[in-house]
Amino acid sequence: MKDKPLRSRYGTPEAFVHRGCELPAGLLYAIDRDVWVRLEPDGAVTLGMMDTAQTQCGKIVHVRFKPVGRTLRCQQSAATIESAKWVGPFPTPLSGEIVATNEETFVRDILAANKDPYGRGWLVRVRPSDLEAERAGLVDGEAARRRFIARIEQLGISCMRCAEEGTA
Repeated sequence: MKDKPLRSRYGTPEAFVHRGCELPAGLLYAIDRDVWVRLEPDGAVTLGMMDTAQTQCGKIVHVRFKPVGRTLRCQQSAATIESAKWVGPFPTPLSGEIVATNEETFVRDILAANKDPYGRGWLVRVRPSDLEAERAGLVDGEAARRRFIARIEQLGISCMRCAEEGTA
């Protein structure tokens, strides 16, 4: 399968796809942690699992969020994700205070991140305390694309999504 850019369904201008794994443009990435970051107009950042993470996890069965108001250091867990194959932390690539979680969405549809990792499957919003310094640890554009391809090849995965209920 040839790598190709495509129009993303996540509100970003386009996305890059490699072995079925989507990497939307317009986001920042902590590729080695499988975390995406979207800078919000109000200064907060939205964080979520990359397509590679939801694929490796398999179907998510439970997410336990840290409480709103909790202050986290860079790489500290903002949530614990449990799937049929794995239990582990969702690390924040930025220090700051949790200002919102997406708990209500996951209560309604535990597979939100499996179905729509860059959209309604976001996990937490954080008000960063040291964005300028910590942003250096994030990548976008061509650097993100190169690291993304290398990570997929290293892991030997091809991404798949859970189908929406009622679809084949």
